[in-house]
Amino acid sequence: MERQLKQHLPDGKFDVTPQRSRAMAAVRGHGNKTTELRLRMALVKAGIRGWTCNESSLPGKPDFYFLEPRLAVFVDGCFWHGCKRCGHLPKANQAFWAAKLDRNHKRHRKVARLLRKLDIQVVRFWEHQLRQSVETCVSKIAKRLS
Repeated sequence: MERQLKQHLPDGKFDVTPQRSRAMAAVRGHGNKTTELRLRMALVKAGIRGWTCNESSLPGKPDFYFLEPRLAVFVDGCFWHGCKRCGHLPKANQAFWAAKLDRNHKRHRKVARLLRKLDIQVVRFWEHQLRQSVETCVSKIAKRLS
């Protein structure tokens, strides 16, 4: 991934301060409170069971996977996945961020296509959807499960 991103950068170099590098390295890849944990707690509260988290045997490692109905659920952070509604490009290193978010969108489409070929339904929620109404997200999952 790093090699592909460098192709979009001036002089092919990441121009990041050590402080910024440490801050970005500290961001967790999964188990975030505003996304996955919020939905997980809501599913438990609603009595919905039977999922596995970050199913590594499937393309894209869905955040939640329900084996019986073959349902993969992804929860995307608005910043990290480039939400058109509330995501933004940082002013520093715009070429890097534009390339990174573009790759994320392409990967989302590819993963969804691969999962559908395996006859797995795909549901994707944005962080802002969970903030607005996690109950609505849970009811969408419940409908797919029944």
